[in-house]
Amino acid sequence: MRNEDNSTHGMSRERLSRIEHFFDETYVTPGKLPGAVIQVWRRGELALNATLGQRDRERQLPMTDDAIFRIYSMTKPVTSVAIMMLVEACKIALDDPVSKYIPEWQDIGVFAGGYLDSFQVRQPARPMQIVDLMRHTAGLTYGFQQNSNVDAAYRKFGIGDLVVEHTLEEMVAKLGKLPLEFSPGDAWNYSVATDVLGYLVAKISGKPLDVFLKECIFEPLGMVDTDFHVPRHKAGRFCACYAIGALGSKSIADSSPILQDDPQTSAFLEPPVFLSGGGGLVSTAADYMRFARMLLDGGELDGVRLLSPKTIALMVANHLPGGVDLPRLSRSMFSEANYAGVGFGLGFATTLRVADTLIPGSAGDFFWGGAASTFFWVDPQEELIGLFLTQLLPSSAHPIRRQLRTLVYSAITDTAR
Repeated sequence: MRNEDNSTHGMSRERLSRIEHFFDETYVTPGKLPGAVIQVWRRGELALNATLGQRDRERQLPMTDDAIFRIYSMTKPVTSVAIMMLVEACKIALDDPVSKYIPEWQDIGVFAGGYLDSFQVRQPARPMQIVDLMRHTAGLTYGFQQNSNVDAAYRKFGIGDLVVEHTLEEMVAKLGKLPLEFSPGDAWNYSVATDVLGYLVAKISGKPLDVFLKECIFEPLGMVDTDFHVPRHKAGRFCACYAIGALGSKSIADSSPILQDDPQTSAFLEPPVFLSGGGGLVSTAADYMRFARMLLDGGELDGVRLLSPKTIALMVANHLPGGVDLPRLSRSMFSEANYAGVGFGLGFATTLRVADTLIPGSAGDFFWGGAASTFFWVDPQEELIGLFLTQLLPSSAHPIRRQLRTLVYSAITDTAR
């Protein structure tokens, strides 16, 4: 079916062009964002591929569509796919107790009072399961939540920091000495749970996390620029990262972004000590779009199948206890999704009731973002993928994600098949 502009993807070219103009005039030209790559995929075509601004403001280097970005928490869906590949191989099950694979977590208690070195704990109502790690109901947290004494202990031990000096094994050992925020399954709290999943991928597969992801996901999908570091011969394509305020801020001062991570001296230029399955990857628009297309196509891309369509359907279903949406179960001060009408699956947020979100979309679309304001979503009903890559901390700085979804859906000129 063709629209009024004779396109095959059922989207108005004039309305698609509004997306580029809006983000340029609203964010890039005023200096609120250094630059961005925006892509929209629909019905087997790249309907929009826009590059805006600069990848390195200090050196006046223009943005390019092969620029390399820190994708931070957009790493989480990748690690979740890795776990589900092991589930399909029957090497792990979603209802397995986590202590089956991490025996030292057998006796972790739930916070009942006190401070570091004098925590009081109680027994959890039930053991933590693998599914709790995947849907953030495990009782773990992030230190930047700044919501409890447990968060403070995470900050003291450097658990979940953007730059981490300890190994995955050392993080797991530290977590085993700290209480849970709540009994597994009782609440939703954005957390280091996906880093723990990365540890499990390595332990169960017998391969380091970076090797497993490269051999089993990146190379099969042709994701040639996705890794836990940027090799020196690719450093010229690496973006600078900027910041306003602090990670997790709800209110951002109207000030110009400042350089947070120089691409010429960044820690990302060397292989990391800590392989963060929750936030450690760098990638490009082309690479991440291939990953998203695999999800849209039910686990397969260009003849390479990573997962079954039934497994993808399981991942994108709402797994929050009681079938509720995030606001009814969330204890997070910060996350990459905080909308009414949105649930959470096995690695993604998922739209349950479009009307409650007050944002255009479809029931069953799924999405996630990263700390530096990156974002993607997949809408199977519309055969649609939206991708936005930039480098500005924190992701709460501007309502980019809401605006992008609104502009993309307003460009659709036909109905779903």
